[in-house]
Amino acid sequence: MSEKSSRTSDFALPVRVYIEDTDAGGIVYYVNYLKFMERARTEYLRSLGYQHYGLAEENYQFVVHSCQVRYRKPGRIDDDLRVSARLTHLGRATLMFAQQVTRDGELLCEAEIKVACVSADGIKPTALPAPLYATFKAQVEELG
Repeated sequence: MSEKSSRTSDFALPVRVYIEDTDAGGIVYYVNYLKFMERARTEYLRSLGYQHYGLAEENYQFVVHSCQVRYRKPGRIDDDLRVSARLTHLGRATLMFAQQVTRDGELLCEAEIKVACVSADGIKPTALPAPLYATFKAQVEELG
């Protein structure tokens, strides 16, 4: 299950590393960190009362616009990881997240991920739905 830290804007998801997440040497394959981060952003959204399929039914979809990833140390099979997602910037149609993957407090991977809101039918940039924007705005304001 997910957990929130003392700041509402910090969200963390525990993730166990399985053999399918690793290369032949038992080390987490680099692209899987991005999958873990995607899960954390999805669960963060769910914790705010929104789900991807519900937004899609209203003609909204999120896509990754860009990301900058830094790999620090390897994760290994059977590790218990913590994947965080913190909303750092809110635009009318974009979100910027700072994300980290840690093991027992040790930083393994970090990323800055820019996510864009697009129309589900035409995949064209569109403003976030007003209620979701207000929810995200409250999260960003907590960063002070």
